[in-house]
Amino acid sequence: MKLMGKSLCPGVALGPIHVLPETEKRGKPTPAGTPEQELERLEWGRQRALDRVRGQQSAALEKLGEGEADIFRLHALMLEDRDLLETVRCAVRAGACAEDSVREAGETFAAAFRALNDPYLQGRAADVEEVSRLWREALSGAAERLELDAPAILCAGEFSPGELIALEREKVLGLVAQRMAPDSHAAILARAMALPTVAGLVPQTHWEGTFAALDGETGALYLDPEGETLDGLTERARARQEAAESLGCFRTGSAVTRDGRSVSVCANIAAPEEAALAWKEGAQGVGLFRTEFLCLDKKQCPGEEEQTALYRRALEAMEGRRVVIRTLDIGGDKRPPWLEAGKGENPALGLRGIRLSLKKTELFRIQLRAILRAAPYGTAAVMFPMVSSVEEVRAARALLEQCREELEMQDIPTGEVEVGVMIETPAAALIAEDLAREADFFSIGTNDLTQYTLAMDRQDPDLEGMYHPCHPAVLELIRRAVEGGHRHGRRVALCGQLGAERSMTETLLRMGVDELSVPVGEVLGLKAHVSTLDLSN
Repeated sequence: MKLMGKSLCPGVALGPIHVLPETEKRGKPTPAGTPEQELERLEWGRQRALDRVRGQQSAALEKLGEGEADIFRLHALMLEDRDLLETVRCAVRAGACAEDSVREAGETFAAAFRALNDPYLQGRAADVEEVSRLWREALSGAAERLELDAPAILCAGEFSPGELIALEREKVLGLVAQRMAPDSHAAILARAMALPTVAGLVPQTHWEGTFAALDGETGALYLDPEGETLDGLTERARARQEAAESLGCFRTGSAVTRDGRSVSVCANIAAPEEAALAWKEGAQGVGLFRTEFLCLDKKQCPGEEEQTALYRRALEAMEGRRVVIRTLDIGGDKRPPWLEAGKGENPALGLRGIRLSLKKTELFRIQLRAILRAAPYGTAAVMFPMVSSVEEVRAARALLEQCREELEMQDIPTGEVEVGVMIETPAAALIAEDLAREADFFSIGTNDLTQYTLAMDRQDPDLEGMYHPCHPAVLELIRRAVEGGHRHGRRVALCGQLGAERSMTETLLRMGVDELSVPVGEVLGLKAHVSTLDLSN
């Protein structure tokens, strides 16, 4: 029997299924006392939950490294979040019991995340629910549910990061979840643990003990596979294991083509914790740090101190490899709750990216100061998004230098940063040579470049099959951008979706692209692919 779900982590798992019970209703709720008693219980439970999260953080640090441990650091911060705490306490003061107050507040905050358009932020809803669950379990005395006697494919409605980090890795063959967002921390941990994972399938109790084959690449779950199906999956599992072992040699050094050309392969990240994973996976730097994801879920933009700490963590995690920090690319479909500007009839063509930053200069100055302050802790670069004119680059560089002068006058140390421009509008590609006189490097963002070149909304499902970055017009603009940058000795990177398409790697390198920046999970495979190419002909 074949069931189709959604692939979250590639790989093939073969073995018996173990269906996990749901996490709710495993403890004994305590009748509500007076508001004062419930507030006291609430704090007692929160401290127990904090202790448990810190234990998970230590386990993650030991098993996987600092990047994955930061997931649990985030959960600890959520348990100390003022807005969440005040919401829960208000419910208790109004007469609700501690457990119900935590549940209702968690549901409210999670719903707010799910209402956002960005998949990464939607994934944060699962973290809020996890924190709420931990807090309620601490109050009710519930225990962990993962106890394995033998290796198995685990199936559950959902998995929490805490449950995953508590696993004995050698006993877990793969994961099947009814609910797991691609950008959730549970999914990030599953990928870090190299667990074949499929989401979107509802576990059935009668699956317990059934021999199964899980195909993490296609999203298929085979119950009682046999014959050619079983033979084919077994062979793929063996070949994948051999391939994974062979990729180990690409974790260090640059990717080099057969004719000797060195190609830099970097990683795209959206949070500091991803930088540590990028380093472990052999990325030669961070080619794109999407800083807007640090603030889209906030009631207000993080301040200078908080931003400095976040950028510093990413820089330190990369241990000297360059981190390209893109300034806030907000506006359009990425609208944090604190942003009032940019509500035009067509936001994608309105106040977004560098245009918004130059309009909201106080916000821009905070970010530029934070980047300069973090720069001494690694190799930093700043990059401006949605550029369409030389004047925008000059204005942004002028503000950067003003911020440096202010910090020096305050005796606050700063570091040197390269200044880059994103080529993601047709205008920028067509005036690339002029922009190269103002910038230290380029990075081509093919997602938006394709959208604006083809006049197609890249998020419109009705345009599936028509929106494609391999369109000849898009490739012509990429060629012009590369040539314009190279005429002035500027390195040209490419950080959009096209960079991860292996069928286009040779074409891009022949155009002269110097660097490819891709999702962390694509780094090793892309480095291996580059090593098979011969560009001498």
